[in-house]
Amino acid sequence: MKQYFKQFLTRKYVFGGIGLYVISTLLSFFVFSMVQGPLAGTPSSPLPKDVDGNLAFDESLPKTEKCPLTSQLFSKQKREWWEQHRPLGVMIENHEEARPQSGLSSADIVYEAVAEGGITRFMAIFYCQDAGVVGPVRSARTYFIDFISGYGDKPLYVHVGGANVAGPANALGQLSDYGWVGRNDINQFSVGFPTFWRDYERLGRTVATEHTMYSTAEKLWKVAQDRELTNVDEDGVAWDEGFTPWQFKEDAKEVERGAASPSFGFWEGYSAFEVKWNYDKVTNSYKRDNGGKPHVDKDNDKQIEVKNIVVVFTTERSLNDEEKHMLYGTKGQGKTLLFFDGNVVEGTWEKKDRESSMILKDKSGKLVTLTAGQIWVEILPIGTEVTH
Repeated sequence: MKQYFKQFLTRKYVFGGIGLYVISTLLSFFVFSMVQGPLAGTPSSPLPKDVDGNLAFDESLPKTEKCPLTSQLFSKQKREWWEQHRPLGVMIENHEEARPQSGLSSADIVYEAVAEGGITRFMAIFYCQDAGVVGPVRSARTYFIDFISGYGDKPLYVHVGGANVAGPANALGQLSDYGWVGRNDINQFSVGFPTFWRDYERLGRTVATEHTMYSTAEKLWKVAQDRELTNVDEDGVAWDEGFTPWQFKEDAKEVERGAASPSFGFWEGYSAFEVKWNYDKVTNSYKRDNGGKPHVDKDNDKQIEVKNIVVVFTTERSLNDEEKHMLYGTKGQGKTLLFFDGNVVEGTWEKKDRESSMILKDKSGKLVTLTAGQIWVEILPIGTEVTH
């Protein structure tokens, strides 16, 4: 009887131990899943926000981390944040009634080209900086789609509708053909409020409806997150697989800096869109004038300032359709002028196909090394005069 009781107790403890192990394992798995699930695609700890609801990074932290797009230095806190999303290209207009725009001063890279009727438009690419409010957001154009396509796998493209006439300018048709619709294509027509909203008085005066659409970078990245597009997609493919960044170096020594300040117009007779970049030798940066006035960001009143200006000369063609749509050569190669450190480098650009990154070389065929920092890419018709 004693032996039977002893065996019973032994079996009880063994099965009890197994039961506790199974329960603790299941509990640990449940807790781990809860932690991993909701936080996938978000920083390891919530970031503070300012009174306007924008992310408030601690700018006093050491800047040791290089932005993958520009090599500009930021804190580890920012790196942990940007590593949770993918590049975000936002169409922002430059009509006189849309100025001053919001968010441009925080873009890592900006592309500028004529959209229609001599009026330029921007595609601002955000990745390493939070822009807060961005806009006014406008419609898609095919050549901007080609440029954003070079920023890795499934780059985010943000716009309000777009060119949809049959033919080579059919931007909306191309987005569908590329398989972007409902994925990395964030079209206000299908997303709507509260990600996008209209503000008729944001500029301090009443403006036409087409100049009133806004969003925030955070809201737009949230749309992507909901679609399982963070730094990786639903299959675990990282956005930068296949992405080729430009090469960068530190600022040149002051004695090695030049004094070149490039200026140009896009179309003759459209002075409101003429550009001058005023080089500051002390800061080794270029400050932008737009239509003869300092180009400022509405939300921080800062004049737009970058470290590099890449002037791309390419073919320009008007379709002469009802909407006055334009086409620019985005693939192949052509001439370029590169401005950094107050100097100018003559060279060439190459882009073998839509999904390829643009390659920049000097006249000898060597890859150009830009200065670490923000970049503005100017798309100009072949033969446009650029003074400096």
